[in-house]
Amino acid sequence: STQSTGNTSNMLRTALTTAAATPRALTQRLATRAASTIVSSHDEFSPLERVIIGRADNCCIPEKEPASEEKVPFDSPMRGLAGPRPADTVVAANKQLDGLADVLKAEGVEVDRPTPVDHRKPHATPDFSVPTAFGCMPPRDVILTVGAEMLEATMSYRSRWFEYLNYRPLLEHYWKEDRNMQWEAAPKPRLTDDSFRIGYLSADIPLEERLELVANKTFSTQDWTEPLFDAADVCRLGKDLFVQHGSTTNLAGIDWLKRHFEPKGYRVHAVNFPGDPYPIHIDATFTPLRPGLILNNPDRPLPKEQRAVFEKNGWDIVPAAQPVHDEPPPLCYSSVWLAMNVLVLNPTTVVVEASETNIIEQIKGFGMNVIDVPFRDAYAFGGGLHCSTADVRRAGECEDYFPNQ
Repeated sequence: STQSTGNTSNMLRTALTTAAATPRALTQRLATRAASTIVSSHDEFSPLERVIIGRADNCCIPEKEPASEEKVPFDSPMRGLAGPRPADTVVAANKQLDGLADVLKAEGVEVDRPTPVDHRKPHATPDFSVPTAFGCMPPRDVILTVGAEMLEATMSYRSRWFEYLNYRPLLEHYWKEDRNMQWEAAPKPRLTDDSFRIGYLSADIPLEERLELVANKTFSTQDWTEPLFDAADVCRLGKDLFVQHGSTTNLAGIDWLKRHFEPKGYRVHAVNFPGDPYPIHIDATFTPLRPGLILNNPDRPLPKEQRAVFEKNGWDIVPAAQPVHDEPPPLCYSSVWLAMNVLVLNPTTVVVEASETNIIEQIKGFGMNVIDVPFRDAYAFGGGLHCSTADVRRAGECEDYFPNQ
C-alpha cells in the first residue's frame, strides 16, 4: 500500500541519516552517549558502534549427542569426528577473526572479545556429561541483545550448555558500567533424552522425506518438554522479533520469548523455512540489509502466509545470489549458504566474505557499499561473519518497522 511504502521510506531515510552521520569515526555526540550507554541495539542494520567478536581458542568438534546428530548432514566428512580441532586450523581461524576485529576498529567500532574457558575439558550436569565443550567463536548463538537487554539463550546442545561462561566477564563489565543494562539468562534446560526425538533421522531416509518432516514442523527437539532456543534463531527488527522454529529452537522456546518480550512492547513472530532439511539458525536463510530489504535463501523461501506482515509494510524479500563455493571448508558443519551470513555495518555498508563475489555484486546492485573480509578459515568454528559477532551497541532508537500487523 502507499501508506506502508511511505512508512518504510521514512524508516530508511532515518537510518541513512544516522549512518551518514557516522561514516568512519564516531561523532562526538555518539562518543558522549557511549560514555554512559554501553548496551543498546534494536535491529540488524543501524550503525554498529560496539560488538563482541569470538575466538577459536581450544575449540572442539563435539561428540555425538541427541541434538547434534541431526545437525550434521549424512554426507558430511564431519560425521563421526570429535575432539579438539587441529592446531593449525585454530591459528588460521584466529587470524581471520583478528582481521575482522581490525577492520571494524578501523571503521570506528569498539570491539570486545570473550575470555575462553578450556573447551577441551569434560563438562557435566546432574543429567548428562560430555567429554568436551564446543567453543566461543560464535557469540551470536549465545547472546541476544534486544534494546538495553543482553539475554543468555538456553542452547540446545549439551556440549554448549556452559558456553555462556565465555561471555560472563564481558556481561558483568557491561552490567557494572551501564546502569540501564539489563542482564538476563533464560532458564537452563535439563537436556535429558526426553527433550529430543532420539534417532530422529536415519541415513536411510531420503531427502524428500526429511523435507516433509521439516514442512510438518517436526524436528529433532521435542516442542513442549522444556523451552529451548539459540539466540541466532532470532532476527531483530525494531519492535518485531522473528524467531525461527527449527532444530535449535522449539515451540516452548518461542513461547518463553513471547512471554518475556511482549510485556516489554515487542511482538514475537514464529517463522519457519520448509526447504531447509537442517534448519539451524536464521542468519544463513533470512538476512535484513536495511529497512525494507531482506535477502532470503532461495532454497528456503519464507512461506507465503508468513510474508503478509512484510508485504503489508512495504518490505522487499529478495532471493539471495548463489554462493560461489560448491562445498563448505574442511571440518565445517555449515552449508555453503554462509555466503549470505553477512554483517551489516550500517544501512549503506555491509561486510561480506571476500570470496563470495556473487553476494558482493548483488549487494552493490542495491546501491550499498561492501567491505570484503577473508573469513572461510573461520567458518568451521561456528559460522560466518554474522555468527562470529554479537551486537553490544548500535546507534538509533527502537523503530516500529511493521505498524500494519
